[in-house]
Amino acid sequence: MDVENVPRHDQLIHTLLDEAAAEFPSSAAVRDAGGVWDYATLAEYSHGVDAWLRDRGVGPGDRVVARLPTTSELVALFYGVSRRGAVFVPLNTGMKAFHLRSVVENAEPRLVIVSDEAVDTVRALTTVPVHGIGPTWGEVEEHRALGARAEPVGTGPEDIAVLVYTSGSTATPKGVIGPHGRVTFAAAAINAELGYRHDDVVFCRFPMSWDYGLYKVLLSCLGRSEIVLADGEDDLVLLRRMREVGATIVPIVPSLATMIVTLAERSAEPAAPVRMFTNTGAALPRTTIDRLRAAFPGAHVVRQFGQTECKRVSIMPPGEEHQRPDSVGRPLPGTRVLILDEEGRELPTGATGEIVVTGPHVMPGYWRAPELTARAFRPGPDGEPRLHTGDFGRLDEDGYLYFEGRRDDMFKRRGIRMSTLEIEAAAMDIPGVRAAGAIPPVEGRDLALCVETDLAPHTVLRELAKRLEPAKVPAVCHVVDAFPLTAHGKNAVRELLPLLEGTEA
Repeated sequence: MDVENVPRHDQLIHTLLDEAAAEFPSSAAVRDAGGVWDYATLAEYSHGVDAWLRDRGVGPGDRVVARLPTTSELVALFYGVSRRGAVFVPLNTGMKAFHLRSVVENAEPRLVIVSDEAVDTVRALTTVPVHGIGPTWGEVEEHRALGARAEPVGTGPEDIAVLVYTSGSTATPKGVIGPHGRVTFAAAAINAELGYRHDDVVFCRFPMSWDYGLYKVLLSCLGRSEIVLADGEDDLVLLRRMREVGATIVPIVPSLATMIVTLAERSAEPAAPVRMFTNTGAALPRTTIDRLRAAFPGAHVVRQFGQTECKRVSIMPPGEEHQRPDSVGRPLPGTRVLILDEEGRELPTGATGEIVVTGPHVMPGYWRAPELTARAFRPGPDGEPRLHTGDFGRLDEDGYLYFEGRRDDMFKRRGIRMSTLEIEAAAMDIPGVRAAGAIPPVEGRDLALCVETDLAPHTVLRELAKRLEPAKVPAVCHVVDAFPLTAHGKNAVRELLPLLEGTEA
């Protein structure tokens, strides 16, 4: 792409909304179960949020944790926190106390906003002020009705806009730092490849606590599109809702894709007017891609590859999806992908090595985790920051990327990235568990856990369900008399693999 067409990296998140509201004030911006707001209304609510935050002493750099369902109110909170110069910290409503406590301690927010029924539970975990969304939104409504406008703050593109907590390779979630300029650059660079349009309706089933859902809000704004927040929609009405709203873009992960095509193949109704599916989380099986194309004639199925630490590494342009069927696309405009060996030397075309990324989309690191930051974000020979992804792949002669695999302790299950370390840490939090080893899923065998304990396996799994999101709870648990150890005294988890032979997925 020509240099003049490389996206800017000096914009602020709320200015994207202001530009959209100025251009298309009466166009639909966001829809949820409660109705639809146009761009002007969304901007007004974001100003109301800004005024509400000001009244509570929130200022530039303060963290604002929001553990809420993904609704229009959460979108307005996102933009309103940006106006205040504060840092938006969205957390999944399914995050258990085991992780929530550590995240709040790490983020040190000025305040926390949760659903009304969760106020007492969350207050028991922190001394930070906790607000229910009901009373909060009532006051935001009052500010909006009065046309409130808080005094603008001096936010710059390198100021932090968002912390996205991701499990990664650590036992507890870590916060990826997202400055305004890098987040908006990443969104604009993605849109340069995908081309969201004013007539698009984006049907998003993913929460804003996951960067996949968060960036769909920004992409929709850049395209002046309408986003339908369908995270709470019942699976059985999924296809009907897609038809009702006229969905044209549908972000998917493999499990959602399978659900959609299964429903579509059983339905006698016409398909929704989808023009593009965008996939992430794990590779889509060829059979699923073929079924999607058959059920939604003319729809593109776009392959993507990325990490929260830079949002997106590569995208296969929609017009090229039938070419290079094994590739995960080309690097974003204005960015670069390197393939390095273990010594940090660049490998030739076609050779497999670690995928390393440079560009304005590379985030500066992890919040208050300097050791982890130094491990993943390292300067190159010219001093430019490089993200060492820990994933492995190769480049072809035209610069298209082929993903080969990831480090053993990191994996995705049901579209969610997780690590063996966090599952083991949660298991070790259970009284009576003396040692724990998680074994990632492979074809024919689901996620498994081995523990040294006197507890029954079903008791361990039940306790894990209290500490982890459902997708992170192993399918099976095996109790062993004693853990084998390596020469260095570490648990030799791989030696437990024979236990799992024949285990059904």
